[in-house]
Amino acid sequence: MAEIRKKLAEKLGCAIEEIMDMSSNLNPLGPPETIESFICENVMSIRSLPDPDAASMRDGFARFHGMDENRVIAGNGTTWFIYILPLALGSKKILIAGPAYSDYRDACLMYHRDVAHCLARPENAFQPDADEVSRLAAEADTVFICNPGNPTGALMPRDKIEYLLKKHTTTLFIVDESYLPFVENAEDLSLVSETGYENLIVLSSMSKIYRIPGLRTGFLSGDPGTVEKIMAFYQPWSVNALAQAVIEHIYDHPEAIEPFFKKTRAYIRAERQRFMENLRGVGGLELFDSTTCFILARLKNGPASGEFCERIGQHRVLIRDCSNFIGLSDQYVRFSLKKREANDHLSALVRKALAHG
Repeated sequence: MAEIRKKLAEKLGCAIEEIMDMSSNLNPLGPPETIESFICENVMSIRSLPDPDAASMRDGFARFHGMDENRVIAGNGTTWFIYILPLALGSKKILIAGPAYSDYRDACLMYHRDVAHCLARPENAFQPDADEVSRLAAEADTVFICNPGNPTGALMPRDKIEYLLKKHTTTLFIVDESYLPFVENAEDLSLVSETGYENLIVLSSMSKIYRIPGLRTGFLSGDPGTVEKIMAFYQPWSVNALAQAVIEHIYDHPEAIEPFFKKTRAYIRAERQRFMENLRGVGGLELFDSTTCFILARLKNGPASGEFCERIGQHRVLIRDCSNFIGLSDQYVRFSLKKREANDHLSALVRKALAHG
């Protein structure tokens, strides 16, 4: 998205900082001031080599979630894991529950793996159909589930995922919980600490909720045997020293985590409701219910997504054209929530853009 933002700024003849990025799914309240201060005070850590396997960062995550360290790997962002998993797991036939993050498919195609999709439907508000996923999972050895989904914001209930885990014990399920920290009662929904399933892998991100995507930090958790198998493909020193220090700092102060998450969830919930209310009744627009910090929208009987994004972009606001997501089309765009003033500004622009037909 940085490149798209840069191109829009060049097109409009303005500084890149003048482009309001409402396409990236990041916490509008982050990073906390204490984290930014810590980064500034510890930037000299880049003068030394980091831990080769980010052990202290891994241990902090395991400690916070009450799990054994041998169930966790710390890595250079969840996308880094996504791109090594098809190879490390020896996956041959992979199912992706979608519409979903394109890197799942790209990672599989990198290793020439067979890929199938189970696509949720707009008439069901893009809620994943567990029975349909189950039917197709019977033909796969690996299944990707983004929960909540990106770009849909739809959440698959925990019991539905556990149903799949129990029914297909020889199939590996990779559940990407990168956006789950934004969801109400996420701790009750998460499978990150679940030890009862050998066929479960969970991906957890620090980038979105703490708004530190440039540091590239993420975690993989699962059965110790699976973790050992993946570690055979682990690249030493893959997480830089500053990133490790920041994540260690976060987990060294666990008392600050829950209040930050709680504040974020309350803010996102209020802004999501306000944004959708501001656009209620706008002709040619359908907003889909979301559980997280972004909202998927369908343009009905109006401009295609590319033209619509251009109309919004003329006002120095960048939104996500979703036409390249498998299972969507040029009728779909995604709005990522920011501070209230920005959200209100975007809803006004959307009204104006659709009023022109």
